[in-house]
Amino acid sequence: MTRAALLVTHTGRPRSTAHARTVAEDLRQAGFEVRVPAEEAAQLDLPGIRPVAGPDAAVGAEIVFALGGDGTLLRAAELARPAGAALLGINLGKVGFLAEAEATDLDQVVADVAVGNYTVDERMTLEVTAELNGESVAASWALNEVSVERITRAMLELMVDVDGRPLSRYGCDGVVCATPTGSTAYAFSAGGPVVWPEVEAMLLVPVSAHTLFSRPLVAAPTSTVVITVDPYAPGAVLCCDGRRTFPLPAGTQVTVRKGDRPVRVVRLDPERPFTDRLVAKFALPVDGWRATN
Repeated sequence: MTRAALLVTHTGRPRSTAHARTVAEDLRQAGFEVRVPAEEAAQLDLPGIRPVAGPDAAVGAEIVFALGGDGTLLRAAELARPAGAALLGINLGKVGFLAEAEATDLDQVVADVAVGNYTVDERMTLEVTAELNGESVAASWALNEVSVERITRAMLELMVDVDGRPLSRYGCDGVVCATPTGSTAYAFSAGGPVVWPEVEAMLLVPVSAHTLFSRPLVAAPTSTVVITVDPYAPGAVLCCDGRRTFPLPAGTQVTVRKGDRPVRVVRLDPERPFTDRLVAKFALPVDGWRATN
């Protein structure tokens, strides 16, 4: 049975396209059927690849390669998750926190995949629904985070309930609900903690809240968070992973809970601790900020 791989890249950047051609050719030589999203096939201009379209592009694929930054990986996750395919990020961007390998590792990465020298972790996701007066406004999911944000200069009024009990009303720019995977993304920028990916939890981080209590919170993975847009507010926007946005009329209730389907993420070196990744990606001074030579 032929093994298949889906290749997703940022074809708007010549460097990314060149690296994608290298990976595609290596995969073909290793006996893989190489698929690419139809809109990227022309830019790759590589014989023998199979253009695929639609949300089922990764169905039947063993692995999805995402070549680019974290944005490219999140785009690839939209295809990998419903198919249950493993997702492998190769960083061609700046930080690439979600990536497992760097551009210098391309040939070795494909060689490892070809012989099955990798493991797969399951990363928690979030499911989100939004309703107004019992009518559905939006439904989506996120690997990193779900955020409810203001759309005007005016402060947004949001009421937050956790597990059916009122927590607090925030006058704020928004509220972020994040997974451990997303703890190093928007939630981190808003002052949230870094959470090791092995931990299952839901982060709740108010953004620029005008209140004496605006600390980030860590809830159980079984918790349900409901964020209600004030009925007199000018409205808001729901954003999932910075990619899927939905307008929220005043009075909308947004419900966030753990997703039923995880994203399966490739680990090439399962012995490498998350601490090392954190230090490398954030350039942390392990000897302290005041260390001297």
